[in-house]
Amino acid sequence: MIRKAALALSALFLAFLAIGLLLPGEIRVQRSIEIAAPPETVFPLVDDLREFNRWSPWQAAGVDFSFSGPESGVGARMVWTEPDGRPGGGQEIVVSQPPRRVVYGLEFGPRGGAEASMELESSPLGTRVTWGFDYRVGYDMVGRYIGALTQGRVGEQYALGLTRLKALAETGEASP
Repeated sequence: MIRKAALALSALFLAFLAIGLLLPGEIRVQRSIEIAAPPETVFPLVDDLREFNRWSPWQAAGVDFSFSGPESGVGARMVWTEPDGRPGGGQEIVVSQPPRRVVYGLEFGPRGGAEASMELESSPLGTRVTWGFDYRVGYDMVGRYIGALTQGRVGEQYALGLTRLKALAETGEASP
């Protein structure tokens, strides 16, 4: 009986590994929106982390944010702490190309890091904003499973954040 249980557990473990190897080692999410404002109006909202916090989908009650470095551009940094006091992570602007592109380095503590970007293009309406997320997990099987499970959720959060950014750029107020 113990031998059968050990064989079953071994088979489950091998299946976990095999399925994990079939999952992508890189998670990519992109969402876009059209904003009725020129890139010069939208850019400061994505290049200043205090402004980013006004439209961010993660601006949840109880999360503590602190800022360091310059107010905007390369080196601007935001760190957050979870409501229970645990470190949450950090975000730093690593590329700033006004009024077209901002790249953020993301840190998630022991969960590793990722990269996010905001691409702004002139459009007939004003500005097309594309928010991208790239997370490389390599051969981390748990990371591959977590990535596969959270990819849709990140996309939903990005869509919400872009809707809030649109409202802020067009009216001065972020929607709920």
